[in-house]
Amino acid sequence: MIDLAPVLDEGRWSGYLKFTVLLSSLAVVFDGTDLQLLSLAIPDLMKEWSLLRTDFAPLVAIGMVGMMAGGAVAGVAGDHFGRKWAMILSIVIFALGTLGMSWVHGIAALKILRFVAGIGLGGAIPNAAALASEYVPSRHRPFAVTLAIVCVPLGGMLAAFVAGRVLPAHGWRALFLLGGAAPLVFAAMLVRLMPESPRFLVQRPARWPQLAMMLRRMGREIPVDAAFFDSREQTKPASPLTALFAPDFRRDTMALWLAFVSCLLAVYLCFNWLPSLLAGAGLNGSNGLLAFNLGGVVGAVTGALFIMRLGSKPVMLGLALMAVVVTAVFAGFPITKEAPSMPIWILLILSGAMINGMQVTLYALAAHIYPVGMRATGVGSAASFGRIGGVLSSYAGAWAIQAGGSAYFFVFTAVILTVSGIAIALVRRHVPVLTPII
Repeated sequence: MIDLAPVLDEGRWSGYLKFTVLLSSLAVVFDGTDLQLLSLAIPDLMKEWSLLRTDFAPLVAIGMVGMMAGGAVAGVAGDHFGRKWAMILSIVIFALGTLGMSWVHGIAALKILRFVAGIGLGGAIPNAAALASEYVPSRHRPFAVTLAIVCVPLGGMLAAFVAGRVLPAHGWRALFLLGGAAPLVFAAMLVRLMPESPRFLVQRPARWPQLAMMLRRMGREIPVDAAFFDSREQTKPASPLTALFAPDFRRDTMALWLAFVSCLLAVYLCFNWLPSLLAGAGLNGSNGLLAFNLGGVVGAVTGALFIMRLGSKPVMLGLALMAVVVTAVFAGFPITKEAPSMPIWILLILSGAMINGMQVTLYALAAHIYPVGMRATGVGSAASFGRIGGVLSSYAGAWAIQAGGSAYFFVFTAVILTVSGIAIALVRRHVPVLTPII
């Protein structure tokens, strides 16, 4: 029998494997794009339907509830039926939900379709993270996962860029139409181009010929009729969800869930309410979200590179500390049309770098904590539980802005980020120092 562990973990990160990580990353780009289209369209919807900002809080919340359900179900489905098909189905679901939103004429129908889209949006990322982590040598795993998940803010940048051009010229319906059609085309391409995870295939003898073919594409001389085992990954537990709370994983699971819920609360406060907060002050909300996500891409990639050299604990705690400092400074800066704009854009970029950097590296940490037999479930359940923060953000953001404007908004965000830092400190299985990738 052939041991898959040294074949993957000690091999080179070949062009074929980089291509598979690219496909996972593009899936997350579309996820991140569709995730943020609604917040960009809300100012136009408020005008057309004569609604207040607070009227959209239940709409944003129900999308998060859909993401909670999608993350939990798709994570378990990925561990049972394969990451590839769970991810593709998730993309199709959020694409159809977004596409349907382009034809609605009231907020009630919009809620139903946002819930449907949320199921897909919540399900795609855990399986993309699992796929990215299982294609590459172990020393590259945190960086590969980060490259995939950093595409959430990258997708947000794309959403803001497209919205800035589509909304003024064609309106919000065209924005949702484009946001639904593009991922549908991409999902059809994935059916043919995306391979299944080799770590998933090795646990299923009936699919060993498929694994052998994949390894041959990677340049490995593997017989088509080879038999396999994996000496470095645990076998699949009877119940991956129950295994999350086995004595060996209980503390890390609970700390990780707390980190996800608090960090995603901070992230979605910004995703959902920054555009309308800035627009209410006479500033360009799309450009503000673009700046926030630009910082997120830089912060996440930089954080991943430092994790390779220092391990995840000091890097993630440093991101948490700097996030608290930046948002506290932001709370003391007036966001008005008369205020100088350059400091606002700089603070948006810095806050995006720290907050999104924390969020993205949390996925890399989750992929490291759990073995292959429960990885998609572990990542999916943490992300799903974290959506509680997204649900809370729907109401907390509206409350903070109504109560005290930007000052209350950013003070509340700083407090939440402090909780994230404490939770990260409680995790035991942090990523150790790994071999530098460059």
